[in-house]
Amino acid sequence: MKMIPSPVPTDTACWNWKQPDGRSLEVAWCRQEQCQERSESPAVVLVHGFGASSGHWRHTMPSLGERTPTYALDLIGFGGSSQPKAVLPSDPDADFEALSDEALVYGFDLWAEQVEAFCRQIVQRPVLLVGNSIGGVVVLRAAQRLRSHCKGVVLIDCAQRLMDDKQLASQPAWMAWIRPMLKTLVSQRWLSTALFRNAARPRVIRSVLGQAYPSGANVDDQLVDLLYQPTQRPGAAEAFRGFINLFDDHLAPDLLEALEQPAHLIWGEQDPWEPVAEARDWAKRFPCIQSLTVLPSVGHCPHDEAPEAVNARLLEILKSHGA
Repeated sequence: MKMIPSPVPTDTACWNWKQPDGRSLEVAWCRQEQCQERSESPAVVLVHGFGASSGHWRHTMPSLGERTPTYALDLIGFGGSSQPKAVLPSDPDADFEALSDEALVYGFDLWAEQVEAFCRQIVQRPVLLVGNSIGGVVVLRAAQRLRSHCKGVVLIDCAQRLMDDKQLASQPAWMAWIRPMLKTLVSQRWLSTALFRNAARPRVIRSVLGQAYPSGANVDDQLVDLLYQPTQRPGAAEAFRGFINLFDDHLAPDLLEALEQPAHLIWGEQDPWEPVAEARDWAKRFPCIQSLTVLPSVGHCPHDEAPEAVNARLLEILKSHGA
């Protein structure tokens, strides 16, 4: 039986996220809620991966929205949300840029603060957080900040972030030699912008999707367009620059070790970037992980490549939380 109901109209909005220093950042978000009965079950908040946006949950929101209020938001720097200039600690003019109204440091604390504020100010009820790729690291950090307001997390092919300095011990020895040069190169705005513009082309996007979706399912014009259009905004290259310079930030294992809420893993067995072997290791190491679902012949984005299977599992998890 198909688990993907016909799409229903999605509520979309823009929220002004107020910063402690008085600045505002615009956050694009959407919601689906077909069940009119108010229940005590948690709402679902969906957090996309790198280069994606809330639209990447196109096959997830209709199914979950039948059971409980379901939200998706665009992380700062992506989709329709604000794309401020990226500040790096290594920038010669970092202190000057930090004073600008249009500059900030991209990283997992920023995005976790965004998700926390969104849950408290917009959702206003307990939540189940679901994250794909780097969105998995974001929801783990956000769950720490939300504490009892978050009832659990679901990680879909969570990013392992092998380029972080803390991962050097697991990398080939030559990586330690080239690391200083690599950091210097990627910190250059002209280079990061050139790399981004080269990648932000429909043909290249479709090629990358061919790797991420090994079965080829659901790699359609709509998907290419929803990934391509945000890259044409003036500040789109800034989040890319900020992210590729994250050499010392949160790692999923560290966050899982301290997680107080239950966690569930959903993984594509053929993920070319985040090996399923690591997910199996996490499931053995961390008591907070209650389940691991491995989907055969599926890659990095199973919620979009194999939505029927992922939706079915998410609905089971929701049911365990009272939905």
